[in-house]
Amino acid sequence: MKTVENCLFCKIIAGEIPAQLVFKDEAVTAFYDLNPQAPVHILIISNTHTASHLETDDTTIYADVLAGAKKVAQQLNLTDYRLVINNGTGAGQSVFHLHVHLMAGRPFAWPAG
Repeated sequence: MKTVENCLFCKIIAGEIPAQLVFKDEAVTAFYDLNPQAPVHILIISNTHTASHLETDDTTIYADVLAGAKKVAQQLNLTDYRLVINNGTGAGQSVFHLHVHLMAGRPFAWPAG
């Protein structure tokens, strides 16, 4: 498992920073977002550090994160939810450790524009 010393999410994985964990296994860690955009807003992160979507070609990371999202959804009995990956600051990525947002608990629509 690759980690980065100053990465917020790597510190959460290591237990150095507390988080409200929902799920954890050898591949992923899932916890509630501190700035939720929906009644249910959970981050699913790879336990192996990679900064962003563009910075990995390791398809097992994607498989693990998506499988983790499915496990979280099943654990919380969610059937309607949105999965989002932000890449880069212009897209809203604020922590540079690949992660998926799982959001549920309200209707979602695409903004007009």
